[in-house]
Amino acid sequence: MAGPLTPHSTLAAAPVLTSGNRALIWIIAAVALAALAVAAVLVRQVLAADEGSDRMKKIAAAVQEGANAYLARQFRTLGIFAVVAFFLLMLLPSDNTSQRIGRSIFFLVGAIFSAVTGYTGMRLAVRSNVRVAAAARAATPEPGEPAKDLTLVSHRAMKIAFRTGGVVGMFTVGLGLLGASVVVLIYAANAPKVLEGFGFGAALLAMFMRVGGGIFTKAADVGADLVGKVEKGIPEDDPRNAATIADNVGDNVGDCAGMAADLFESYAVTLVAALILGKVAFGNAGLAFPLLIPAIGVLTAMVGIFAVAPRRSDRGGMSAINRGFFISAVISLAGVAIAVYSYLPSSYARLKGVGSDISSHPGDPRTLAIVAVAIGIVLAALIQQLTGYFTETARRPVRDVGKTSLTGPATVILSGVSLGLESAVYSAVLIGLSVYGAFLLGGTSIWLALFAVALAGTGLLTTVGVIVAMDTFGPVSDNAQGIAEMSGDVHGEGAQVLTDLDAVGNTTKAITKGIAIATAVLAATALFGSFKEAIDTAVAKAHPAASDARWLSFDISQPNNLVGLLLGASVVFLFSGLAISAVSRSAGSVVYEVRRQFRDHPGIMDGSETPEYGRVVDICTKDALRELATPGLLAVLAPVAVGFTFGIGSLASYLAGAIGAGTLMAVFLANSGGAWDNAKKLVEDGHHGGKGSDAHAATVIGDTVGDPFKDTAGPAINPLLKVMNLVALLIAPAIVKFSYGVDSNLAVRVTVAVLAIAVIIAAVFVSKRRGIAMGDQSGGDNGEGGSPAPSEKGHTVPA
Repeated sequence: MAGPLTPHSTLAAAPVLTSGNRALIWIIAAVALAALAVAAVLVRQVLAADEGSDRMKKIAAAVQEGANAYLARQFRTLGIFAVVAFFLLMLLPSDNTSQRIGRSIFFLVGAIFSAVTGYTGMRLAVRSNVRVAAAARAATPEPGEPAKDLTLVSHRAMKIAFRTGGVVGMFTVGLGLLGASVVVLIYAANAPKVLEGFGFGAALLAMFMRVGGGIFTKAADVGADLVGKVEKGIPEDDPRNAATIADNVGDNVGDCAGMAADLFESYAVTLVAALILGKVAFGNAGLAFPLLIPAIGVLTAMVGIFAVAPRRSDRGGMSAINRGFFISAVISLAGVAIAVYSYLPSSYARLKGVGSDISSHPGDPRTLAIVAVAIGIVLAALIQQLTGYFTETARRPVRDVGKTSLTGPATVILSGVSLGLESAVYSAVLIGLSVYGAFLLGGTSIWLALFAVALAGTGLLTTVGVIVAMDTFGPVSDNAQGIAEMSGDVHGEGAQVLTDLDAVGNTTKAITKGIAIATAVLAATALFGSFKEAIDTAVAKAHPAASDARWLSFDISQPNNLVGLLLGASVVFLFSGLAISAVSRSAGSVVYEVRRQFRDHPGIMDGSETPEYGRVVDICTKDALRELATPGLLAVLAPVAVGFTFGIGSLASYLAGAIGAGTLMAVFLANSGGAWDNAKKLVEDGHHGGKGSDAHAATVIGDTVGDPFKDTAGPAINPLLKVMNLVALLIAPAIVKFSYGVDSNLAVRVTVAVLAIAVIIAAVFVSKRRGIAMGDQSGGDNGEGGSPAPSEKGHTVPA
């Protein structure tokens, strides 16, 4: 898209919501409600399972209490951001007052739906994990009982965990499709503009939940491992470790609530981009067709979730999960083919409400639609296999990382970094080829090409229900193992069942992150096209002077645009660094608190005293809520600063730089972390000396480094890309209005740019000034605004 912008040709007729389209959207809304009904059925199935012993129930209740308390405080904090954003959206230019009000209202709806999806995932996960542990407990026979069928026990535990994820998957697709359908039914041709608010609300809240939850979970996890495993030599989830409850709470608020909200916003934002471009490319049909594809995915997700039923012939848990995924993908493709040939005409000339350039375009719109959707579905399958290859314990890459543990932690770190860097290239190439393949479908029309990219994104969405189930399966299995170990009621074969499920869960989480970044890139690319459409419209209204042409150009050879490209890539690095640094600071506080408890209460080690679990939960909660503000402000204000300072062309380049760097960084962080985690599992299963060996200690260090990689910074890049693209899309008309043409106003432009830059600098400065705990004992930031914890000789130094 180099060169100056050219306004889109006039439409033959403004797209309208015909009676047939309206009826179709009502059906789609009914499908969305059906997904919520299926979720209710799955909830009853999960909760019908046995909860295990009294000790297991008590531990699960503590995890539930901590998770609920954290999310309640987080939602109160985020409510302030939501209210401020609501009123700021009211100030942005819009075609009419109805659009402006609808955009702000559905911003709140999107944020609420994202919050509900995340909360639902957490709420059921903390009730399901104890049931998974109880199911595995049945593997160990009571005295005098015959040996249990381990395969049957493992399958039962796995089914409970996966159907828990199925509930979250159904909420994700159900609420996402319902929200988009309601907007289209109410606003018809104006729906795309209102949906910008819906997508922004979902993305903004998801980013905060992903960052906050990620900081909480990895601060607790890293702190627990460093003191428990490395210093005290006790198991990962030993009840003597004061950080264990916080670690289990973190799995739910980070991996369940945070990732569920993240995938919901991916779903919502992809629909937003598809509908914006669909109105331009397919006219009247473009208001309904982009919703029809994910509606088919909702139905096939139901099949895929129930198809994950382990068999005796399966080589492992991933075999059953892969089967459910591929069954869902194949049925989706067949269903989309039927829908395409039933709904779309055989030529572009027969599309109602499109411009003359598209109506005269040769070819068959049905071919474009089905091939584009197929590209998205195939991309999901390829990413799933590629990520599995680099993170599964049975594959060579993880086994190679495990072998390097024999030579120490340094080689473990090096092998994991090299694995992540290499895998990022392959993933980026796959995603890039998919985008390019969809782009070629548009022929000479840039709008058809961009719409094809958006359709590829909706094709990938047809698998989201199963993908979300795969993601939630991971933390549920992890928590089940933690509850089992803390209670001491699951032994022998039952403990091994949970260890195996946890290893499968590590792989499913890595796969989910890989597919999530693919979705983010497709959505961001499509939103880039929506950004172009918004600029074309704004430029036509502004009537810029001829001298403004180069500032409106997307030509990357211009120095100002190259600066924007570099800044976009830089923000991804800064965002990742801030997130990892936040985990490091908070984990330091956890380490000192756990050390203090061991030192001040010697009876903890012999079991005569109980650790103060609540203190660590409180530290993680306060730190997470305090630390999430800086990355959030950076994501929202950086596009504002670039756009109002350097112009529209630089802002477009900024988005391109962020997409490129974000794709590589997210995959690198996720796969390195996943490989380190499973290499540790490999050693714990008895390879290279097993638990307690030097090799085990080396892989624990690798896993500790990988924790903030794969569960904080890496997955947070997904919503970051979409938040920045949506902010750019929302502010583009204002930048054009105040920078070029008849209404240009240098004072407004400078004021906005200076304020945005000042807030970013202040936020980063405050973040970097927070103390990093140093020394051998407690000291430094304990999560309570910087006041030091009790210390013998530790000290705090500025970052």
